[in-house]
Amino acid sequence: MNTLAMAKAYISDARRSFEEAKQNYESQIYHRCVRRCQECVELALKGILRLFSVEYPKKHDVSEALDQIKHIPAAPDWLKSEVDRFKRISLTLALMRGPAFYGDERSFIPPEKLYGKKDALEALEMAMDVLKAAEKLLTTYTDAHQNWNDPDKVG
Repeated sequence: MNTLAMAKAYISDARRSFEEAKQNYESQIYHRCVRRCQECVELALKGILRLFSVEYPKKHDVSEALDQIKHIPAAPDWLKSEVDRFKRISLTLALMRGPAFYGDERSFIPPEKLYGKKDALEALEMAMDVLKAAEKLLTTYTDAHQNWNDPDKVG
C-alpha cells in the first residue's frame, strides 16, 4: 500500500470517528464524544504526516512530529501556519483520552462524570479544525498529482 492510500485511509477513518463523536454529543454521551474527537485528530494528523512521508511516533499524541512539516517545501503555507495550533490540539486531546476511557481511577470518578457538554463541544471544534485541514490537504495533494499525471491538464 502506498503513502497516498495510507493517508486516504487514515483521513477517511478520521471522518468516521468525527461522525461518531457528533452522534455521541447529540446523545449526551460527552466522554465518548471526547474519545472519538481524540481519535479523529490522531488519525487526521497521521494522514497529513503520511502524505509528506513523515514518520510519526506510534502513540496517540503525534505533536512532536508535526514540526517537520514546517521544513517541507511542498507543504502549503496555510498548513505550516497551523502546525503549532495542531500540536496543542493533539496534546490536549491525548491528555483527555485516558480519563475519557477510564475515568479518574484514584478518585473513583467514572468517565461520564468527568466530561460535560462544554468539554465535548470544545473537543468537537478542535477535531473539526484538524479534520478540515487534513481533508483540504488530501484534496489539494490528490488534485496536484492527478494534474501532473494527466498530459491534458499540465502546461
